Amino acid sequence: MELGIAGKNAIVCASSKGLGRGCAFALAQEGVNVVINGRHREEVEATANALRAQTKVQVTEVVADVTTAEGRARLLDACPQPDILVTNAGGPPALDFRKLGEKEWLEGLIPNLVAPVLLIKEVIDGMTERRFGRIVNITSRSVKTPLLHLPLSNAARAGLTGFIGGLSRQVAPHNVIVNNLLPGPFATDRQMGQVRSKATEMKIPVDDYLKSQHAQVPVGRFGTAEEFGRACAYLCSVHAEFIVGQNLLMDGGGFVSTL
Repeated sequence: MELGIAGKNAIVCASSKGLGRGCAFALAQEGVNVVINGRHREEVEATANALRAQTKVQVTEVVADVTTAEGRARLLDACPQPDILVTNAGGPPALDFRKLGEKEWLEGLIPNLVAPVLLIKEVIDGMTERRFGRIVNITSRSVKTPLLHLPLSNAARAGLTGFIGGLSRQVAPHNVIVNNLLPGPFATDRQMGQVRSKATEMKIPVDDYLKSQHAQVPVGRFGTAEEFGRACAYLCSVHAEFIVGQNLLMDGGGFVSTL
């Protein structure tokens, strides 16, 4: 299917690896010029070089932390008028909420609530004026089924979801389409690192623990960054205009619900 977005310009946050990288590749393969970023220069440069080798689009690399005002400013300097914005950032650590004070709560809400909202604020008016815009927020399955060990993530991502629920309806008449992608278990570096840590803690082979985790997913495996990226690219396409303010859960069927 031709997605109709070749020649558009995208900012893809936290895209040097993992799900963000999958989104950057999927968009680039559709002819979208991409601005990618990450905190570590070697990872950003490696991803940029791979994108240039595999696609013909313009790739701009930005070494920055999207959760900081300086990092967001650098992204917007590289692409002041993006047609597409994919927000993304690493999740906060697992902590008992009883041990979190006001400072920890305020800091914990920045990556997955405040940072994406502030980025959206900077680009949304330009998108409405040009009468084209696509925003996809990478959130989490915790929006549908809270993860008991991640109170900061649960709160931040639910807050972003509520904000998007209202904003998406306001800008939809201007062909600015905003949706959320909710990943479950994916075979990213972070997820696999957690698998290895848990296996070590339980003193069992990594492969055995991994099989037990795969068995909890109806499709029998973890997802891939490539298939996540393709879903993101579709939501950024000209065909997604009638999909507004939705939360697309990608978890291999793990969340059981009829609605």
